[in-house]
Amino acid sequence: MSGRVEAGLSVFALGAWFALSGPAAAYTAYITNEKGNSVSVIDTATMAVTGTWKVGRRPRGVTVSKDGKELFVCASDDDRIDVLDTSSGKVVRSLRSGPDPEQFILDASGNPLYVANEDDSQVTIIDIEKNKVLAEVPVGVEPEGMGLSPDGKILVNTSETTNMAHFIDTKTFQVIDNVLVDARPRFAEFTADGKFLWVSAEVGGTVSVIDVAQHRVIKKITFKIPSVNDEAIQPVGIRITKDGSKAFVALGPANRVAVIDAKSYELEKYLPVGQRVWQLAFTPDQKMLFTTNGTSNDVSVIDVTAEKVVKSIPVGLLPWGVAISPN
Repeated sequence: MSGRVEAGLSVFALGAWFALSGPAAAYTAYITNEKGNSVSVIDTATMAVTGTWKVGRRPRGVTVSKDGKELFVCASDDDRIDVLDTSSGKVVRSLRSGPDPEQFILDASGNPLYVANEDDSQVTIIDIEKNKVLAEVPVGVEPEGMGLSPDGKILVNTSETTNMAHFIDTKTFQVIDNVLVDARPRFAEFTADGKFLWVSAEVGGTVSVIDVAQHRVIKKITFKIPSVNDEAIQPVGIRITKDGSKAFVALGPANRVAVIDAKSYELEKYLPVGQRVWQLAFTPDQKMLFTTNGTSNDVSVIDVTAEKVVKSIPVGLLPWGVAISPN
């Protein structure tokens, strides 16, 4: 079954799915195209690309302001963060990010922005209103993944080469602990209750579940897909439902998204998507999950309740990051 042809759904079946699902909430999805130096804009109600916006070189991490009026994009090869007006699609300013920003996360209050700088082994904290660097926190080699606890007190960065999850106090901007995980950790995601942190290890082929209070790995989730080489199973993006029942893990060149029972940690199924699936994002109502598929240059749309791929949307060259408007 091909993720690029609606995961095997016919046009009739796809139309029936839309009809049964009822009116879709209208959000906007923003996809960074790493080789296209652009952002593809998708209307989630029609599932169509409505625009393509030019940004700096090698855009990767992407997030939306709390009010949905601004879009932040890591222009990694330009060592800056572009800020776009979402009503016009124009870059209106740039933030001092430090070298090679890759991923970031916005504080729940809307400020500051926490940025992983891959080339200089640090996390940069930026006041986005004043465009001022508040702190630079030394971490491991090749920092990438960024997670923030629901109460905003703990920031976690993963370092790809050091193979650690670094716990940072957001008041003091000090590293308070380091937790060893498997090789090349790429993403960090807290559960909604803040009790657990999930960290993907791309080369290790695992997801580590960390007890946040104890800073200890309590579970390692492994993957096995018939007819797929183990080396191709490379966990990257992770998203967990707000009710804590399901987790979705992008498995890179395996071209699958794993669906996991987030309570028992049991693997439920694999969903075929596009090629080299990278990052994931829920719509705010969590009815749909969007995946970026780097080498097939498309986005797959997953019906979260049905756990089924329902749409493939062509975008730009090498789609990497995805963010969806809050309103």
